[in-house]
Amino acid sequence: MAVLLFKPLPALLVFALFLIPPICAIKFSIPTYRFPPSKCIWNTAHDGALVIVTANVGPGEGQRVDIEIIDSSPAKNVYLSKRDINGETRLAITTHAEGEVGVCFKNYLHKDISSEKAASKKMMRIIDLDVDIGAEAVDYNAIANQESLSGLETEMRKLEGVVKEIVDEMGYLKKREERFADTNLSTQQRVQNFAWFTLISLTGLGVWQIFHLRSFFRRKYLID
Repeated sequence: MAVLLFKPLPALLVFALFLIPPICAIKFSIPTYRFPPSKCIWNTAHDGALVIVTANVGPGEGQRVDIEIIDSSPAKNVYLSKRDINGETRLAITTHAEGEVGVCFKNYLHKDISSEKAASKKMMRIIDLDVDIGAEAVDYNAIANQESLSGLETEMRKLEGVVKEIVDEMGYLKKREERFADTNLSTQQRVQNFAWFTLISLTGLGVWQIFHLRSFFRRKYLID
C-alpha cells in the first residue's frame, strides 16, 4: 500500500508566491505639445522600498520624452529626472517616505514643428511601462548565480522577501491604526470640551438674563 507524504514546505512556497503583488505593467500613448502636461502613473510603496522602472518609449520624430520619478509625501521628493529617453530605459530608486511613487512623462514637440501640424497628424509616442516594487524588483536569478544557490534556496530567498514585505505592510497598517486612534481620541476630546463650553456658556447666559430681567422689572416697579 502506497503512502502519500505531504511536504508542507513546497506548498508554503507556492502559497507565498500567490501573495507576491503583481507587476505593474501598462501601455499607453502620450500626445506631444509645445508645453506638455505631466502624465503620471502612481504606485504605492513603503519607506526604503526598492523600485525598478522600465520604460520602453516607441519611435516618434520631432518629439522628446522626459521622465521624472517623484513621490506624494509632503516633502515632494524628486528621485531622478532624465531628458530625451528613447527605446528601453531602466531606472532604479529607493524610496525615502511612505506613500505613492509617481513615474511622470512629458512629450515635448520640437520647435521646428508647428502645433497645428502636430495636431493634424496626431503625433504621439507609445510607452510600455513596468514598475517593480519591493520583492518583485529584486533579481533573484542574479543572486542565485552569484551565490550559487539551488532552486529551493532561491525560492526560500523569494519567500523571505515576501514575508518581509508582509511584515512591513502590517507594521505600516499598525502605525496608521494608531494614528487614526490618536486622531479619534483628540477629536472626541475636542468635541467634549466644546460641549462643556457650550453648556457653561448657556448656563451663564441664562443666569445673566434672569438678573437682567429682575433689574428691568424693578425699574418698572413690577416687582419689589
